[in-house]
Amino acid sequence: MMFQDANSPIMENMIMFHDHAMMIIMMIISMIIYMIMFMLYNKMINRFLLEGQMIEIIWTIIPIFFLMFLAIPSLKILYLSDEMNLPNITIKIIGHQWYWSYEYNDFKSINFDSFMLKNENNLFRLLDVDNRMILPYNIQTRMLINSLDVIHSFTIPTLGLKVDAVPGRINQISVLIKRPGLYFGQCSEICGVNHSFMPIVLESTNLNYFIEWIKKN
Repeated sequence: MMFQDANSPIMENMIMFHDHAMMIIMMIISMIIYMIMFMLYNKMINRFLLEGQMIEIIWTIIPIFFLMFLAIPSLKILYLSDEMNLPNITIKIIGHQWYWSYEYNDFKSINFDSFMLKNENNLFRLLDVDNRMILPYNIQTRMLINSLDVIHSFTIPTLGLKVDAVPGRINQISVLIKRPGLYFGQCSEICGVNHSFMPIVLESTNLNYFIEWIKKN
């Protein structure tokens, strides 16, 4: 029914924009309902209310202002989501039919595949994986996203991430995780018969634990 709790600055801005847009939409709906009821139940309607150059100008200019109040914050979020901000860590994410691969090459070459767990008794049914992507929180991270076969979509709603994985093309996005935890996502581009069974699990942890994990691998 509602968004998941925001765990990145981009998602916080998206939720704020959603609330802002809903407020404007409710104003528009209220105004339209009022005008309809006024014209239906008012028997003394002036003909200049229904036709005339002035009324045409008014109901052309007012929607322009509404669109401006929607477009400006929307463009702000769009540019913020494309900003790189000097990333500290880069991770490459590759989509396959039907699993994800992760490559860490900043420290030493670490790469692994991530498959969905098929245990029906698992706590996170159809969401948990055998190898989770590990990232530290409060560290600017760049993700390079690609595919080896068909178009996939790397999506983690709580972080405001949704990036297409396109064969022959590398898309990049920056993310700053604000707190530790497990964040779940799924492929959001129909990519074949097992499209629903290639989940994403990101484990956000302390920088010290992340360094220990790098050393062990």
